[in-house]
Amino acid sequence: MSASTTTGSQRLRTFVVYAGMAVLLAVFLYPLWWMASSSFKPGSEIVTSPLSFDPRDFTLDHYRAMFASVPIWTGFLNTAIMLVLKGGITLVFCPLAGFAFAKYNFPGKNFLFGFILLTLMLPTLVLVIPLLLEMSLLNWVNTYQGLVLPGAIDAFSIFWMRQVIAGIPDELLEAGRLDGCSALGLYRRIVLPVIRPGLAALAVLTFLNIYNDFLWPVIVVNDASKQTLQVVLSNLSLSIASAQVDSSPATVWGQLLAATTVASIPVVIIFVLLQRHFVRGILAGSTK
Repeated sequence: MSASTTTGSQRLRTFVVYAGMAVLLAVFLYPLWWMASSSFKPGSEIVTSPLSFDPRDFTLDHYRAMFASVPIWTGFLNTAIMLVLKGGITLVFCPLAGFAFAKYNFPGKNFLFGFILLTLMLPTLVLVIPLLLEMSLLNWVNTYQGLVLPGAIDAFSIFWMRQVIAGIPDELLEAGRLDGCSALGLYRRIVLPVIRPGLAALAVLTFLNIYNDFLWPVIVVNDASKQTLQVVLSNLSLSIASAQVDSSPATVWGQLLAATTVASIPVVIIFVLLQRHFVRGILAGSTK
């Protein structure tokens, strides 16, 4: 086989691979495009021509009506509080626990780590009622601590960071001990700089889990002033109907699409900014 034939077949394979990736990209992005474009269409056009978009019909009426009738900024604020507090607890304590399980030996280590992994097999619904009873006994229902603390230190995050930290050579830690580093000094000076990709991946996963969490916030909070964004979105149809009795179904659909478009913006921004670190972190956690 000649060199030109080999080069031609390689180019053909490259073209087929990139064409297939472009098709998959279009398939995954089209629902987002439809959601965003439909939010700028008149309500009647959403119902009669759902798959078309005419720029001449561009309107912001759905956004104006949605911001006027739905407490979406309250949902954003409460979700931001959860992200800062709950995400901060996860990113501080779970890597520390992973460091202990990966690089230290202590009585009951394997049993405790196995018990933590066992909790991953429990469905979330199994834990809801015991957690709610506990929050009730502590008088934490309808409070931020009730929203934030349950699940802040979770089994998956500990397991993830344990796998990432286990890939650090023990020789690095021994050199740090010879230099007089304490356990926290080893973690701060040696471990943290090495695990940054894995920590960035955990940060993205934590952000998505907290941002999209619906089950626990809707159970532990019924105060409208403390509802998170996902709970506000779930109540959107009822909120619009109660605020605007004469609204047509088409108008309600337009406001729903406007709200979901606004809610999707932070997720898209975070993923675009951190996608490289996320991919590097996934690879760092899968190999040693």
